[in-house]
Amino acid sequence: MTSVSAIRGQAVSFAGDPFREASATCLVHHEDALVIVQDGRIAAVGPYATTRDRLPAGVEPTHYARELIVPGFVDAHVHYPQLGMIGSYGEHLLGWLERYTFPTEARFAVRAHADRMAGLFLRELLRNGTTTAAVYCTVHPGSVEAFFKESERFNTRMLAGKVLMDRNAPANLLDTAQRGYDESTALIRRWHGRGRQHYCVTPRFAATSTEAQLETAAELMREHDDLFLQTHLSESEAEIAWVRELFPERTSYLDVYDHAGLVGPRSIFGHAIHVGEEDLCTCHARDASLAHCPTSNLFLGSGLFRLFDALDPRRPVRVGLGSDIGAGTSLSQLRTMGEAYKVAALQDRKLDAVRAFHLATAGGARALHLDDRIGRIEAGHDADLCVLDPHATPLMALRTERSEDVADLLFTLMTLGDDRAVRATYVAGECVYDATRRPDPFRYPDAAGPSGEPG
Repeated sequence: MTSVSAIRGQAVSFAGDPFREASATCLVHHEDALVIVQDGRIAAVGPYATTRDRLPAGVEPTHYARELIVPGFVDAHVHYPQLGMIGSYGEHLLGWLERYTFPTEARFAVRAHADRMAGLFLRELLRNGTTTAAVYCTVHPGSVEAFFKESERFNTRMLAGKVLMDRNAPANLLDTAQRGYDESTALIRRWHGRGRQHYCVTPRFAATSTEAQLETAAELMREHDDLFLQTHLSESEAEIAWVRELFPERTSYLDVYDHAGLVGPRSIFGHAIHVGEEDLCTCHARDASLAHCPTSNLFLGSGLFRLFDALDPRRPVRVGLGSDIGAGTSLSQLRTMGEAYKVAALQDRKLDAVRAFHLATAGGARALHLDDRIGRIEAGHDADLCVLDPHATPLMALRTERSEDVADLLFTLMTLGDDRAVRATYVAGECVYDATRRPDPFRYPDAAGPSGEPG
């Protein structure tokens, strides 16, 4: 049975890439838009005055008179098991792993704990307007099952996978090359392509996987169509030195992955702060992607990602924004955009709001090779949407009053906004989060029943 709904309000999307073209020509802005949704996808979008005739009889749009409708945010790099350790004090990357990350992830051996944390994590993503993310689970298959199960209940489009780690970690978090392959294969068969779920082969990083395990990760990619791959790359100087010791025959950190056959389309490398021109050229040639994680990089003191170098139009690399919870300090892509602005400013570059919002929506979708489905408000795309309230706090309301144009309004949101600015989040056309809904702002889609229990 066909389902039709609609929402109305000021809306912003993208018709081009503002890193390659003038920002003003890339932004699609309607002061009063109508978005018509049919069976989870956008059927039509345009000015209300000229699009309302396409509404079926009896369908009344939800009207957001003071808000701004944008594509659902895309998080290109995040660790759901680390949600509980966010804001932990005082370590650089490798010490962070030993002191906080590994003990936290060990708790996911208990499925009930994984179920609870997956539920909390998905709700926090939706509270922040994020509708798609590339998610690291733990070495435990149950952590993946828990995540995909909850994502399926909300009908979110997610990428996730079991961490592969067969050395240089506590014994209770190690698998083997063969066990990692076998467990990943079972999870792929169960979840990849099931509804809106995508499997992502996930070696944690080169230092915690042997060459044999990296090779089995590549074997998984060859054996199954349209899989994704995610891992870490050149996050800190100490990490790079360690990888150089472990793989002395490789010319660079990226070359470790390239030698194993892991650099290609749908490969997403987190951080990539300390990469050279040769590595950027390799990513461009292989159509691989980088995830810029500014709050994490600043929090751990890892360094400054060279965004404009990565996106150099002479050999552009796909780039998305990542929250990188738990070293990152917020799941909000608004906060992440604001910190990305500061990272660019520290390098004497300016990241304008149109470019920042592109990174968090259409650019993030492109980084995940999902830009044919998400990231824009246009006919044929999934109806994953975020409704932002630029008056959510007194300070935001004060600043919004003097916004000169829509680009200035976007800049206000990315510098002053956080989860409080998210009025509603739509997944495949269903309002799964409404900040004003009581007693519970979250709701599974109608097919799944109320948020407490699946239908």
